[in-house]
Amino acid sequence: MPLILFIAACLVVFFYGVTLYNGLVRLRHEVSQSWADIDTLLAQRHEALAQLVDTCTRHSLCAPATLNQLMETRAILSEAVRAANVGRMGELEGQLRSLTSQLFAVAEAHPAHQTDAQLSHLVQYLRQLEDNIADRRERYNDAVNLNNVRIAQFPVVVVASLFGFRPAQPLRFAQAEQHHIDVPARHQR
Repeated sequence: MPLILFIAACLVVFFYGVTLYNGLVRLRHEVSQSWADIDTLLAQRHEALAQLVDTCTRHSLCAPATLNQLMETRAILSEAVRAANVGRMGELEGQLRSLTSQLFAVAEAHPAHQTDAQLSHLVQYLRQLEDNIADRRERYNDAVNLNNVRIAQFPVVVVASLFGFRPAQPLRFAQAEQHHIDVPARHQR
């Protein structure tokens, strides 16, 4: 009888451990999927920014230094995204958002801006992408929070340590850069 109780206890512990492990795998995949969603939107935004820079260059709407700085920041941010360096991304996102706001302000003041449909479309598209990125960043940070809390709880911490589950890093922007990019209101439809 004691042997049967011992075997039953071992089976309960084993299946409980499997359940905890599977829950951690699910959380890790939610974090990964949320990150992939952000990555896709950032790639779309980076392409749209390149088109915006081309359009601004074609019409001489902005100083070349501003456009070069925007493209340089965009390239460095792309590297941070590829490396999944979330901390660096948050810092660079702030710079990119600030430069984009400057670009919109300069472009809005230029008379050619009123007649260029492509520029107006790009501004609207970028605003939509920014909103989507903010939504996906919130979803990612929620998934990271759930993952990190679960990994720190007992007895899950034991299973997490045994199988190498690590906390994920949330994506945070500088406080001043958490607001929407200032897109001219008259160009929205």
